[in-house]
Amino acid sequence: MGSASKTVLPRLSGAWRQLQDFSGLGGGASHLWPRWLILRAVGLVYIVIFAGIIHESRALIGPDGLAPLSGLVAQLKAAHPTLLESFFRAPTLFWFNSSWGMVVILQGGGLAAACALTLNLWPRMSLFVCWVTLLSFARGWIMFSDPQVDWLMLEVALLCIPFAPAGYRPGLGAHSPVRPIALFMMRWLLFRVMFESGLAKLLSGEPRWWNLTAMDALYETAPSPTFLGYLDHQLPHLWHVGELILTFAAELLAPLLAVFAGRRGRWIAFGLWSALQAGIQLTCNFGWLNTASCALGLVLLDDQMLAAAARTLRLRRLSRFISTRAVAFAVPALVRWRRYGLRLALGLHFYLTLVAFALLAGLPSNGVTNLFTQPLRLAFGGFGSANTYQLYARLDPFHCVVEFVGSDDGGHTWRPYEFRYFPQRLDHVSPLMAPYFARFEASLQIQVITRDEPTVLYELVVEQLLRQNPEVLRLFRDNPFPASPPQMIRTPGYRYHFTALAAQRRDGLYWKREYLGEHLPLRYLAADGSVAQAVSAYEQLLVKARFGNPDAQSSLGYLFISGEDPEVPKQAAAARHWFELAAAQGVAGAQFNLALIYANGDGGPVDPRQAARWCRLAAEQGLPAAQDRLGLMHLQGAGVPRDVVEALAWFQVAALTGEEAAQGHLNYTKARAQPAVIQAAEQRAHAILAGLEARKR
Repeated sequence: MGSASKTVLPRLSGAWRQLQDFSGLGGGASHLWPRWLILRAVGLVYIVIFAGIIHESRALIGPDGLAPLSGLVAQLKAAHPTLLESFFRAPTLFWFNSSWGMVVILQGGGLAAACALTLNLWPRMSLFVCWVTLLSFARGWIMFSDPQVDWLMLEVALLCIPFAPAGYRPGLGAHSPVRPIALFMMRWLLFRVMFESGLAKLLSGEPRWWNLTAMDALYETAPSPTFLGYLDHQLPHLWHVGELILTFAAELLAPLLAVFAGRRGRWIAFGLWSALQAGIQLTCNFGWLNTASCALGLVLLDDQMLAAAARTLRLRRLSRFISTRAVAFAVPALVRWRRYGLRLALGLHFYLTLVAFALLAGLPSNGVTNLFTQPLRLAFGGFGSANTYQLYARLDPFHCVVEFVGSDDGGHTWRPYEFRYFPQRLDHVSPLMAPYFARFEASLQIQVITRDEPTVLYELVVEQLLRQNPEVLRLFRDNPFPASPPQMIRTPGYRYHFTALAAQRRDGLYWKREYLGEHLPLRYLAADGSVAQAVSAYEQLLVKARFGNPDAQSSLGYLFISGEDPEVPKQAAAARHWFELAAAQGVAGAQFNLALIYANGDGGPVDPRQAARWCRLAAEQGLPAAQDRLGLMHLQGAGVPRDVVEALAWFQVAALTGEEAAQGHLNYTKARAQPAVIQAAEQRAHAILAGLEARKR
């Protein structure tokens, strides 16, 4: 017993010392250079964030955008009973003013603050402005905010405020060294980002993480995989198993090494984490998520570790430069109210993250736990200050793309609106755009994957495309209808698969796809200028026919004359109307059906001459049934002079196509005709066939 106690106690003591060192309480280490690098990286990421907001905000929430901000704020107000609850649920400066001018002020102010942070000007205030501005957009335009990408940067900015040096131009911040509590909270954030991501994968129930096939599917199902992602997908399964091992090593083993294995463990954790994030960045284009995660990994290092690494690499001057500059003064004491205020704020944040971590790990949510968590959630849950990170705990079932395709000729031809970044064309993969985040396209992708029913965002986009909104059109690569707006728009959905490498080299195609169906019913602009939809097949045919599509007009005429569709009443007059429109545009089937209508007197008087006229036009286009019918008309003298030679010639032409009725009529007529008549009919048939061939050419 005594021997065991002598073994265990030193181990516990060593683990406690390592935990203290991880928390910034070990002494002997300074963190000026890692802090300086982290803040510059955070500033650069925020520059990318606000540059993207400026680029897309007018089309997304501008006065003429997809979802004007004033309307979104009105919806937020209506969703909560009191203004106070609204503010805590959705804290945003747009509560005070939701005009476009306010949008311009906030996005410009956010960009200016990000530039100031990058230039090391008043870092604490710059971080606060970055945080409150991004929070205002994330909560004000919730439809366009990605929960992982935006919330990570909100929490990073918030925790960086006490982490950053004080002053207007602090330089390296030697006079304002890192406080242990601020360092611990930054490292605790990194620990959660790492460990929660790995833990969520194991607890999610996603079978592909357990059967070692997740990385076989990741690149193909990612929203915008790069060319490197395409190449990685082609590698053998054993390679992907190695990637999966690296993933769990970086997300589960590395954070434990960082806490309990001292500086060597933190170097290993930093290397594993950086390798994972760099690989994801190069293959999957997850915006600034991986850039920020790499930058956050620097918090594991200290000045002495950087100097030692430079010496190991025989960069002695760099090592001396790091060491001589990284001379931190003693941490200055704070006045009592600031000291306790800082401890209270970070303590509440730590408590919230512990609760969130426990719930993620499987702590049941019940009345007892809610008693402790609900007040804090109400007070802080909407501020993006305490989050869980479950990055790709569940993989998308497949890569789905919903296109916007329009037509300006009644649905005869369809032209797609091409996305700028996300894959759509089969011969195209996404460019390497990270850390830029294509917010509009990402919002479309997120909504179509996470929701079973059509979403409002797709409806808004369709409406603005029908109205030829120039702001929304700029979100796409180009406008397929530069002269006039489309008459109607469809939203077909496809399941995308990567092609094999050999097939790509042969055909130049990175993707193959399967049609899944329409995401939304067909949309079109009605006569009164409103956007209407056509749900059933009959409604869609009617819309296309009204816009002048001859094939739709012909099909509609058939529905009215046949009565086969219970939704369409049998109306001969309506059938005659639609057949006349389609026949005038040269649709052979419509011409023949119109001939039958005139011959039978459906929907109007019998007119043999009109019947013969339309039947001839259809026959001259090569329609066998019309050729046979025209032969009968000549044989009987119905609407045309009786002419056995002409009748035999048309019977012979129709019979060549396999028309059984024509063959019977040919045999019957030949048996009763003179040889000279038959010979003349054969010559006439050759002339008709030559005319048909010339027409085809």
